[in-house]
Amino acid sequence: MTILPKTGNSLTSSQTRLNIDYLLQGDLASTIDDGSDVIRGLTQPRKSLPPRYFYDDKGSQLFEQICDLPEYYPTRTEASILQNYGLEIAKKTGLCELVELGSGSSTKTRFLLDAYQAIGYHLRYLPIDVSGSILEDSAKQLLIDYPSLHIHGLVSTYELALQKLTPSPLSQRMICFLGSTLGNFNQEQCDLFLSNVTSALEEGDYFLLGIDLQKPVDIIEAAYNDSQGVTAEFNLNMLSHLNSRFGGNFELNLFKHRAFYNQDSHQIEMRLICQRSHQVYFKELELSINFTEGETILTEISRKFNLEQMGEYLKSKGLTPLQHWTDSKGWFGLMLCQL
Repeated sequence: MTILPKTGNSLTSSQTRLNIDYLLQGDLASTIDDGSDVIRGLTQPRKSLPPRYFYDDKGSQLFEQICDLPEYYPTRTEASILQNYGLEIAKKTGLCELVELGSGSSTKTRFLLDAYQAIGYHLRYLPIDVSGSILEDSAKQLLIDYPSLHIHGLVSTYELALQKLTPSPLSQRMICFLGSTLGNFNQEQCDLFLSNVTSALEEGDYFLLGIDLQKPVDIIEAAYNDSQGVTAEFNLNMLSHLNSRFGGNFELNLFKHRAFYNQDSHQIEMRLICQRSHQVYFKELELSINFTEGETILTEISRKFNLEQMGEYLKSKGLTPLQHWTDSKGWFGLMLCQL
């Protein structure tokens, strides 16, 4: 397969099996990346930063490494569910376009593609990710491994991509949101996200959701404080990303990674802890922020869910749960819903 050079906002193959639209360019990119969320997060009494700033190219690569760590159970447990029940999912939905939010390397998606291919269905995949390089690399490999696959990728945030989805050429589509990324949203953000999802679906379309389930604290905390320090590097890389994007002067050695489980809220809280008082300046934002020793920046939450409660919540948002599956230990859940 020959990949043509990037022209304008798209990348296409000569066989038209691959098309990648770059939505994060020009005016759209400047509107989304104006830094207002950074200003808002760092000027409140309890400082925080949006998790989306984890994912520059290096951050996306580090997250792929995290997924392979022995302590990080979510990826392998969810993968085992998809491997064991992918065919069941494919039979239940029938022919449909697969849309994946936060596709990354699309490793777990292969179990679904294998299942639909085994039945003889036409394969059409729409991956969405903020990292153009990872999306391109994974798409090229998928086209080699699945000769009948057609890919239309979007380099974009979830919100923008859901707003820009065009009607599927197939009769149905399934939006996949794997990895328990929903756990990174607070309740208000969950409500907004699911509203965007249902708006992007047509009646009869599907929503496949992966959620991390409640379990012993020591298992959860180990997953976010790995012995190799990859999660710490991933967390600190957010500061490097902000430096490059907004002309900041964060010194990474002045912060340390910490993740702990808040049992009252059923969530992991990942933070960066300031090691001594100092000031950080962002040239592009004309913003100075003072940090005191011991002060923290909340960079991510990861909520852990209950299957029954999640089912009721999804119903309230117009999504009918059809079936759910778990791994043998009940650590992770996969829920199939229909609009």
